[in-house]
Amino acid sequence: MSTGDHGHVPVMADRIVDLLAPAITRTDPTGHGAVVVDTTLGAGGHSELLLQTFAGLTVIGIDRDGAARTEAADRLAPFGARASINAGRYDELERILADPAGLPGPIAAVDGVLFDLGVSSMQLDQQGRGFAYSVDAPLDMRMNPDDELTAADILNTYSHRDLARVLSDYGEERFAGRIASAVVAARRDEPFTTSGRLVELLYATIPAATRRTGGHPAKRTFQALRIEVNGELDSLRAALPAALDALAVGGRAVVMSYQSLEDRIVKREFTERCRSSSPAGLPVELPGTAPRFQLVTRGAEQATQAEIDINPRSAPARVRAIERIAEGSPA
Repeated sequence: MSTGDHGHVPVMADRIVDLLAPAITRTDPTGHGAVVVDTTLGAGGHSELLLQTFAGLTVIGIDRDGAARTEAADRLAPFGARASINAGRYDELERILADPAGLPGPIAAVDGVLFDLGVSSMQLDQQGRGFAYSVDAPLDMRMNPDDELTAADILNTYSHRDLARVLSDYGEERFAGRIASAVVAARRDEPFTTSGRLVELLYATIPAATRRTGGHPAKRTFQALRIEVNGELDSLRAALPAALDALAVGGRAVVMSYQSLEDRIVKREFTERCRSSSPAGLPVELPGTAPRFQLVTRGAEQATQAEIDINPRSAPARVRAIERIAEGSPA
């Protein structure tokens, strides 16, 4: 797997290539004429490997983060017009396919779609953006710096009820109410501006027994704030159906998630797409009700221990893949 001069190692990259390969090469072994959408381009690691592997492939990359797009553009420059880099969120897939950057016209159907969800390695490594709880930094967490809402805004303006809801729903934090109470009390003295103060509050608020066994006490809160700032789960719920609808017959979608909330959404959508719409109990399937998709992976695949040893950020990754096997939608 290649990182070029960019340092970021894409998670489960070889497995992603293997899962997409049958869709990319089904009409030509070089992938000539095939199109894959990398909906979470980041620094371009997955796209780079796909373009290196399939000499005829075109990749349409999407990212809301301008810094990511700049780095990806540099990384993918050797591939010329085969790499189309687009500003946007993955729930804007339909708009981007109608007018992809650098390509001659709209794309009616694609051969592959890749989602690598959550915060990117590049964003974690940019200390001033507040994604990492290990470094004291401004409480920002915006994937698109042009968006208005920041993590500090949430901590300083949300009601106790709304703050507890965010921590519980998006962080699955069992002490959500206690943390919300501590935040509301602390912000009366001084607004939250940096991650270090929040981490200190979490250490003081979460019971010591839980801190010893439950991982870093800030992990769930930081996840919840990031998801709320960026509207990640709502965006995913909108993006997945659009991505599956955009697939040509024989095309595949591969989704890599890093926490249970994302994986649950993916599992539910994939399961629904692979289900017959015939009423239960009928002896035969009604015409037009057969599923249009089939699962490629059995359950969620994980990184091997060898990869985790090389790239620890691959440890929580869960990969699911699905293939379109027929036109249309169930009746």
